[in-house]
Amino acid sequence: MIKLNNVEKSFPVGPARYYVLRRIGIEVGDGEFVTVMGPSGAGKSTLLSILGMLDASWTGEFYFLDHAVHKMNAKQRAELNKKYIGFVFQQYHLLDNLTVAENLDIPLSYRDIKSSERQAIVADTLDRFHIVGKKDLFPSQLSGGQQQLVAVARAVIANPKLILADEPTGNLHSSQGKDIMELFKKLNNEGTTIVQVTHSETNAAYGHRIIKLVDGWVSN
Repeated sequence: MIKLNNVEKSFPVGPARYYVLRRIGIEVGDGEFVTVMGPSGAGKSTLLSILGMLDASWTGEFYFLDHAVHKMNAKQRAELNKKYIGFVFQQYHLLDNLTVAENLDIPLSYRDIKSSERQAIVADTLDRFHIVGKKDLFPSQLSGGQQQLVAVARAVIANPKLILADEPTGNLHSSQGKDIMELFKKLNNEGTTIVQVTHSETNAAYGHRIIKLVDGWVSN
């Protein structure tokens, strides 16, 4: 599903360059559950942003579902992201001016789904995540943990082929966190590919393998 060849990300610092990622070459197969681990500042979130096509300022080759992402323009990348990828951000990224139900509807609006079907899917998802009572509230009216639950629900609602999760349980109680990881495991068993960034050994244990990043390099 994913293949990176010699991907690098850097910034100019005076006459030199500071490298966030160096010569990254990894593959993620269809249906894998991969964990990216490493110390703070290792480049984990940057790698996830590149995989999610949110960051375009890098060099190298990136193939996603046989699409050459490195040759695409911004609009083409955005279309690929909307069609196939669900993203769980550490900082939620919910839209403040939309209710919980409206936030959940956004990924469905990118798909060719009738309005009545979308409403039914949103209702089912609210029920699944035990947030039916929050559907008409705005993000600012929710606790951090509740916002994270909504963010996870939004990431999975449209059955994406790939879920990218950046510290997905970082703001949740341990029982909520376990529920989210069990959900990811179930989705993965049903065929969804997952790449998560985490510091948690417990969360990492849900995956098939670990990619370690140290100072921007993949560490063997």
